[in-house]
Amino acid sequence: MRFDLADLQLFLCVVDAGSITAGAARANLALASASERLRSIESAAGVALLHRRPRGVVTTEAGEVLAHHARLMLRQQERLKGELQDFATGVRGTIHLYANTAALTGFLPNRLAPWLAERPRLRLELRERTSADIVSAVAAGLVEAGVVSDAVDAQGLQLQAVAKDHLVLIAAAGQPFPPGKDVTFSQVVDLPFVGLSPGNALQDHLNDHAHAAGRPLDLRVRMKTFEDLCEMVAHGVGVGIVPQDIARRYKRRYPLRLLALNDDWARRQLCLCFRQWHELAAPMQSLLVHLGGGPQAV
Repeated sequence: MRFDLADLQLFLCVVDAGSITAGAARANLALASASERLRSIESAAGVALLHRRPRGVVTTEAGEVLAHHARLMLRQQERLKGELQDFATGVRGTIHLYANTAALTGFLPNRLAPWLAERPRLRLELRERTSADIVSAVAAGLVEAGVVSDAVDAQGLQLQAVAKDHLVLIAAAGQPFPPGKDVTFSQVVDLPFVGLSPGNALQDHLNDHAHAAGRPLDLRVRMKTFEDLCEMVAHGVGVGIVPQDIARRYKRRYPLRLLALNDDWARRQLCLCFRQWHELAAPMQSLLVHLGGGPQAV
């Protein structure tokens, strides 16, 4: 027994109208065509579904059962269409975004919150990666987009600057340094450092620059969070390198001295990274527009 949705819709039109003629009109079918399809429905069911009377039709007991289930099925179809439309328009589903440490801890949280709050059926999976790893993942099609430093080789991908992301050196307030408000990485690379946990994207980035200079960092201790790192630095355990916004935030809580890093790779911007705008799914386009990107910037 097979009924398509058009058959069920026609049957309900006839039942609700109380006549085949009126039901055919509601279903936008010719009377002869509607009558033939009703006979086919009854033949497939193997039982009479309608009592045909001079002034119209009424359902048999079997017809009542069919009408009941037909209404359920058609309502379910409408619900399905609505839910699929939610995915198509970006108000439901799961999107994946990769971000470097600075973006994940400073730039994204307060910007993502209102966007997600307006989309209660949408899930966002954030993953922390180095900028180089994010570019590789986007280029390989493993993720649609990410937030990276503009210092990275973009490999032909689109980069859209959305925020400043300067790195600064932090030290205990009383720690002696030469006069001035800035230093270069080479001036401080041999000092004892407070670092971040293994696998942290920013820490990996700093380690790479230290190894490139042939002077690996002397990491006295590694901390899980920027706050813990800043507290250790404030107690004189070592110096640290963190995003400027992070340093300013915790300077209000701990006695810290901030020195700008003069290296080009430390004066960076956070950028949205993706392949082509038209290749992005609607939810990702919506998110990137909210973060400051868009097709006009490409």
